Amino acid sequence: MPTIKDVARKAGVSTATVSRVINETRFVSEELRARVYRAMEELNYRPNAIARSLRRKETRNIALIVPDVAYPFLAEVAKGVEDASFELGYSAILCASSDSTERETACVRLLLEKRVDGVVFISAGEDLGHIWTLIKRDIPVVVCDRDLPGVEVDTVVADNVGSGYRATDHLIRLGHRRVGCIAGPAGLSVSDGRVDGYRRVLEEYGLPWREALVARGDFRCGGGYEAMGELLALDDPPTAVFACNDLMAMGAICAASKNRLRIPQDVAIVGCDDITLAAFTNPSLTTVAHPKREMGAVAVRMLVRRIEDPSGPRERRVLPTELVVRDSC
Repeated sequence: MPTIKDVARKAGVSTATVSRVINETRFVSEELRARVYRAMEELNYRPNAIARSLRRKETRNIALIVPDVAYPFLAEVAKGVEDASFELGYSAILCASSDSTERETACVRLLLEKRVDGVVFISAGEDLGHIWTLIKRDIPVVVCDRDLPGVEVDTVVADNVGSGYRATDHLIRLGHRRVGCIAGPAGLSVSDGRVDGYRRVLEEYGLPWREALVARGDFRCGGGYEAMGELLALDDPPTAVFACNDLMAMGAICAASKNRLRIPQDVAIVGCDDITLAAFTNPSLTTVAHPKREMGAVAVRMLVRRIEDPSGPRERRVLPTELVVRDSC
């Protein structure tokens, strides 16, 4: 393989000049720069990326930690991270924690070994230990999709309260007065925000808050199926249901169908997130669209700004959401 000395010899310059051209550390005239690039091309010379990263104390690698790559929502966020990273000249490393704090710990340890320049973090829970580990090592962090109170980092989230509000308001405007909610895990900002929006609409319309009409799921189809079964077993079941994500809404549709209920004639269902599959359920799912790829891209841009300016003011971005009306209500 050609070396930097070979390039210098062919270009008729010193090895120091070649190094300055490659690493952009000092001014080199256009004429000399062109000779170095021409020699590199003719010799098919490629700089050693690892050595360069050690010299410059940067790897041009950033990481995305997610709870589970099987979630369609997170897959689309990851696509936004990947595209934005490529556009900004970074490589993206994906780590999945499988909803396990132990796996999160292992992911963080691996990324420290890889010397990543920064991390986009979608936490599996409310544990701040992993983020503090990164912060103490001066690794910039952007928390994505959820709020984690108690830690000073840049954050990008969707308008979860607005999503719950829009979904529930749509159902009430259609004439429903017994509106149920399939919530995600309690204590998770994504779930709590959407339930808060649901509650606010009930208050505005003067409808009572009924604890029995709120069933908990786990953001998966199976959790939505079980929660819908609980709601349908009530003496006075809801005529409409807001599910806090699309996977749980799809599980709810299955549970309603098993109980021989027609959708939307007997029970209306609204989801949240607008994953690609939402348009292809039967019936197609009315949902609240979240800007998934934009969220990933915004997180990367915020992270790169933080890498370039560690002392800048902290930022929290809230991205708007939009109701998408289809056939399920």
